[in-house]
Parts: sequence; C-alpha cells; structure tokens
Amino acid sequence: MKYNILGRSGLRASEIGLGCEHLEGQSYDVIRRVIDVALGHGVNILDVFMSEPQVRSDIGRALEGRRDQVLIQGHLGARWKDGQYGRTRELAETQHFWEDLLRRLRTDYIDIGMFHCVDTDEEFDQIFSGGVADYAKKLKEEGVIRALGISTHDPAIGLRAIETGLMDVILFSINPAYDLLPDGLGSTKPLFDAATYQQPLLGMHPLRARFYEACQRENIGITVMKSLAAGALLTAERSPFGLALTPAQCIQYAMDRPAVGSVLVGVSTPEEMEEACAYEQASQQERDYSALLASTPQFSLRGKCMYCNHCLPCPAHINVAQVNKLLDLVQPGEDVPGTVQAHYDMLEHHGSDCIGCHACEKRCPFGVPVAQNMERARQVFGR
Repeated sequence: MKYNILGRSGLRASEIGLGCEHLEGQSYDVIRRVIDVALGHGVNILDVFMSEPQVRSDIGRALEGRRDQVLIQGHLGARWKDGQYGRTRELAETQHFWEDLLRRLRTDYIDIGMFHCVDTDEEFDQIFSGGVADYAKKLKEEGVIRALGISTHDPAIGLRAIETGLMDVILFSINPAYDLLPDGLGSTKPLFDAATYQQPLLGMHPLRARFYEACQRENIGITVMKSLAAGALLTAERSPFGLALTPAQCIQYAMDRPAVGSVLVGVSTPEEMEEACAYEQASQQERDYSALLASTPQFSLRGKCMYCNHCLPCPAHINVAQVNKLLDLVQPGEDVPGTVQAHYDMLEHHGSDCIGCHACEKRCPFGVPVAQNMERARQVFGR
C-alpha cells in the first residue's frame, strides 16, 4: 500500500481508503471482516458520515484495540432523527450527534472533522454564521479534531471553503464524467443531461480546475468520494463515455488529480474490499484511462442515483437509495429477479408510500427524479 500526506494536515493516509456508508445494515461480523481485510492490506483511513446508531457502534467495536492504526474522517452535521439519516446545521443537534459519534466509535478524538455534505451557499452560510464553524474550531483547539475539513460535490463551495483559511482537507467527488463537463456547468446540479454531451469535451471544466489548483496551492489535501459514480462508470450502458471503465482506471484517474491523497471506496463485503485493494497490484496498463479521454460522451447520466442518501430525511420513511438501487437491478422489459423482489419486499417502506412532496429532489446533488422513481418502483415491484 502506498501512502500520501494529506496536505497541511500532515496526516499520512493510504491511497485506498474505506468509505463506510455501505456497511450500514450489515451484520457486525461482516463489518468486522471488512475492516480486517482493509487493515490487512494497509488501508488506514475510514470515512464515517453515517448517523445510524448501530453501524457507528459496530465500527467502534470492530476497531477496539486498533484505533491507533486508522485515521477516522468523521462528519459534523449528520443526524439520526425519527429512524432516518438527515443533515443538520443547528448547533445543538450537531453537537449531540458529534458526541454520539465519539461515544459509539469508542474514541476521544477524530482525525479529520468534516462539515458534512455542504452543496449550497445557504448551507455554507448557516454553518459559518450559526455557531457550527466556531464549535468545530474549538474542537480542533482542544485536540478533539486533529484536522478540519468539508465535504462537498460543488467546486464553487470548495473554493469558498478554501477562502476561509480553516480547511486542512476536503472530501470531494471526483471522476472523469464530473471533471470533463463542458464550460459553464461547474456543479453537479446540471450533470449529465444529454444536451451536455452534444459537444466535444475539450478538457477539464475550468471551475473544477480552479478548485484543484487552489487545493494544491494552499496545501489542502483531497480525499475522494464517488470515484466510480456509484458503479455507473463500470458499464458501457450507463457510462456517458459509451464504454466501461474498470475500478483501477477510475481510482487512477482520481489519484492523478492535484492534491488528492486518498480515494475512499465504498464497499459492503470483504470481497469488495479485496477488489478495491487489488488496485495496488494493477499494472500501469490496467490503470491507463487514456482511451476514455479520447472518446466523446454519448449517453446521459442525469438522474442516476449515487445511493448516497443525501436526499433524506423522507416524511414517508422510505430508504430512497435502497429502492433506487433495487430498481437499477431490474432491466427494462424483463421480469423482476426473485432475489431482487425479495429484498424489496423486506424493506419497511416502499415506493407506494411516497407522498410526492419532492423535498428529496431539492436535496439531491445529482438531479434524481425521486418521486418518479418511487412510482416506477410501485409499478415494477407491485407496491
């Protein structure tokens, strides 16, 4: 395993990291084995944004006696309310769920404290005017947070964060589809409309290029999310480039961006963790993505769920990401596989429970038509 220094934080992180979001809902045994495989390969950085109590507790239990072997990237602003994940910018709630994170992870410090999923100017302003930023600075002064950062999908927000002078690390979504947007489309909001790709891609989007350059200039480390675009880049049918990339190519692309120190790969099984770590043994030829850069995108990814659950909370308590994930497993015109139907039936709430409020769609960074998908799920799965 190779290691990189995350900018001015001085933290030494493995180039492959573990994104823990897909461990939610897994048994303790699976979580323990995933972490065993990760640490066995030299992975030493874990991202824990999830607010669900059990997964936090299970990760803490799995790390007991090994806390000093890992960097934990924990998030300020992820909450658990009425049995659902959500985001908060309220100081009291932020403080409550931060203390919950420490307690459940069985630690008295977090290596990288992240302002969680900040994708709008309004949310940014709430954090920096509502007391949350001051709270985070105090935690850093006390050593409860070793380095301070922000997670965002929007390079404009990333640039604003850099301008505060407070950031040591930024968690940013990086893959070639995001980077190569035509001029004038800098955020994830208009991503992947078919019209977006009717013109040749001539290079890096200037706003994203500015963001990378600023991180490099200010010595701010980048940790990476969405490197595989939730698997969309791994199939020709879903990729905007009209060809399938491999995980090694996607990881290499992200690692090649300026200031990037670690790519956090979301996995749910020990086998998937093994596959992610296989990047370390991949040849240069296997990592080469140059053919992608020479191609012209032909397909649209707009509306493709990244399974991040940033759309929550849902007033109908639907696990939107899980419904979308199961829906994506059903090919148009084909019968629903029995195992997929069984997993759907096991969900506590279904597409038919959607009340059509569209609040989720306002929170989604990727333009997913959630209400439409819930209706389609009702039709496909029968409820």
